Amino acid sequence: MDHPPPRENCAELRARVRELTGAWRESGRYVPRSDAWLRSFDLDFSKELAARGLVAMTYPREYGGAGRSNVERLAVTEELLRAGAPVAAHWIGDRQIGPSVLRHGNAELRAEILPRIADASAVFCLGMSEPEAGSDLAAVRTAARQVAGGWRITGHKIWTSQAHHATHAYVLARTERAERKHQGLTEFIVDMDAQGVTVTPITDLSGGHHFNEVRFDDVFVPGHRVLGTVGGGWKQVVEQLSFERGGAERVLSSYPVLVELLAAAAAGDGDGGLHVLTGELTARLAVLRRMCWSVASSMDAGEAPVQQAATLKYLGNSFEHDVIDALRRTGLVRDAAPGGVFGQALLASPGFGLRGGSAEVLLSMIAKQETRI
Repeated sequence: MDHPPPRENCAELRARVRELTGAWRESGRYVPRSDAWLRSFDLDFSKELAARGLVAMTYPREYGGAGRSNVERLAVTEELLRAGAPVAAHWIGDRQIGPSVLRHGNAELRAEILPRIADASAVFCLGMSEPEAGSDLAAVRTAARQVAGGWRITGHKIWTSQAHHATHAYVLARTERAERKHQGLTEFIVDMDAQGVTVTPITDLSGGHHFNEVRFDDVFVPGHRVLGTVGGGWKQVVEQLSFERGGAERVLSSYPVLVELLAAAAAGDGDGGLHVLTGELTARLAVLRRMCWSVASSMDAGEAPVQQAATLKYLGNSFEHDVIDALRRTGLVRDAAPGGVFGQALLASPGFGLRGGSAEVLLSMIAKQETRI
């Protein structure tokens, strides 16, 4: 039986993260930035977190985890996001691939992958979106055919963050032509150094590179690298998206901008309306953080809170945009350069409402929630 270590309360965990991020900032090892969880990559920082037991916190100890709760993990991720820390190297693997492997992976896959996520030696990218598919995740044309000992995958993925750094890719592929496009999909874990994998960079508006195109040309995948049930990928990927959509990163991507607003209000800059505006934003943030806690608590109860996570992402993305717009409207922007706090957030903001599902997709999911009186 896996016996978890003694619990630290969330305040103590927060203090540990603040100590680490403060030391790294003061030594000049990183500069806080907006959207850090997706764009700020530093494998050494992720490995330092892992060595301190702050990666794979919810995984069982037998796989290198700490056996902690999702609520405790939320406390850590909030602090990392608040600090604008460079966490992109481990974020996707820790957040959603590991939990999916725990739920659906076979014993060999769990033993192979989970310890590597836990020590930050495995870096994951997501092979979901495809060219010309927009936000329709089920419009998958990447195909997998079964061969001796495994599968061969051929297809094309796009907007694949950090694929140029990744050791592994999660890939959603079509293993069967079915009547409905949501049927016949299967999830795979693919080595990025496998023969036939090609990564092409996509440069964003700021000149930065975290997006990529990834092509799979008859790439061999061993049979044990199937995640879950062949043909059952759609149900599993919807569950996985609750891990992706329900975290603090859907609320705090523009947090450094809010810090500037609050500092201006405290210094007496602007007119009296600034205090009202910052008060409104702070109140909204408090509600969103409570929603994050609710999603984490549901996950601790063994649930996959799909609708809760969709609601959080929809409201969180609106909040992230409104924070940026508030700084612009008050005329308090001190540095609009692409590398400044405002410039970083503004250039990243078009992606807030697209990654992980567009507003229309999320509203459709929210509308399907059961009404309980």
